[in-house]
Amino acid sequence: MKSADIFVSAVSRGGRRIFRLVAGTAFIFLAGLAVTPADMPLAQNAPSNTQGIAAVVNDRIISSYDLDQRVKLVMLSSGIPDTPENISRIRGQVLRSLVDEYLQQQEAARLNIEVQQEEIDSALQRIAQRANMSVDQIEAFLKDGGVSRAALEAQIRSDIAWNRVIQQQFGPSVTVGDVEIDEVLRRLEEESDQPRYLVSEILITFDSPQHAEEIAGGAQRLVEQIRQGAPFEAVAHQFSQSASAANGGEIGWVHASQLPEGVGSVVAKMQPGMVSDPIRTLNGFYIMQLKAMQTGSGADPMRDQYSLMQVLLPLTPDAEPQAVSRRAREAEEFRRQTNSCDDAARNITKYLSGAASPKRDVIAGQLDPRLRQALSGLKAGNTTAPIRSERGIEMVVVCGHKAAEGERPTREQIDSSLYEQQLSMMGRRHLRDLRRDAVVVYR
Repeated sequence: MKSADIFVSAVSRGGRRIFRLVAGTAFIFLAGLAVTPADMPLAQNAPSNTQGIAAVVNDRIISSYDLDQRVKLVMLSSGIPDTPENISRIRGQVLRSLVDEYLQQQEAARLNIEVQQEEIDSALQRIAQRANMSVDQIEAFLKDGGVSRAALEAQIRSDIAWNRVIQQQFGPSVTVGDVEIDEVLRRLEEESDQPRYLVSEILITFDSPQHAEEIAGGAQRLVEQIRQGAPFEAVAHQFSQSASAANGGEIGWVHASQLPEGVGSVVAKMQPGMVSDPIRTLNGFYIMQLKAMQTGSGADPMRDQYSLMQVLLPLTPDAEPQAVSRRAREAEEFRRQTNSCDDAARNITKYLSGAASPKRDVIAGQLDPRLRQALSGLKAGNTTAPIRSERGIEMVVVCGHKAAEGERPTREQIDSSLYEQQLSMMGRRHLRDLRRDAVVVYR
């Protein structure tokens, strides 16, 4: 059994390049596999319109079929139950996202930016590795949900092309000066005794006040879906227009003053685990999730060190309910009898085809946000709750945990963060300009 790739977060950077979808699409499978079929009816039962036009973007048609495929992909990835009501609720937001993608593709074509099939295949391989699956398993998973491989490839192609557009057009002109870095360090020093918040965000932008009311309704529907159980990370990846979407919306530990005007005051009144209503700002609506809070600068839990071992009790995807129940009982028995990773390596062999990965040392910030949450409060020797995946019943055993010591972020880390913020802002502005100049007809 290979070491679990769910240990790695859904952020991938090469230097300062932000590979949003190539990395972030792993949320599709990590979110989907954590939900059993009984919990989440797949989108294959949704009515599909294989003919007709959903919208025309300049001279390109978005077919009703393409829209249906993307709606299914979004529902599959975010864990939103497949009901006619939910399809109706998210369809408009998904269509707007598709319109943006078509504008991005047209801009890439104007700049002679092409994405080769080899790049798509390579991206799928990385997605598969992060989801601890093969590409064939991903394709089968999509097929079971009524989604074609082409629908996923189209989203990957669009995101790779857009990242190149932003890098090519704005990357060379983005600079972060020493004065900006010094200002961040000064503010951190002044606020060292103030509360800090571990937050995630979803940003839904609007182009004009006239569109704000419509966007507000869509944002509120996303909040409702999250509060009903849709994973915040998956919804952020699919809908957020912030650079943090690549990391499931997570922006780490911040002071309230570091958040956009009007957002920090809302977060300061929240309790851990809460998701805010949409918060209107000048350029869009923010949906905030508060994961944790602490007073003072302290240590950054994102730098905690873990030694982890993943264990698997195999099951086929179509296993009978009796077999699943038997494996679930074995998993609970395994957890009761396991007090260390040495115990885990021995105990897992008691069960048919049970397997354990080698121990792996990781930093908390490298972990998928859901795994970080599952590990919260666990001590060495503890085991996470069992999760039903495509491969069977999976658990993670904590072999060791060392809390990080408090320290300030380095100048290099601040430089990188400010660079990404500026690049993301320029990308949003450029897309806004493309929307303004486009001729879009909705059918």
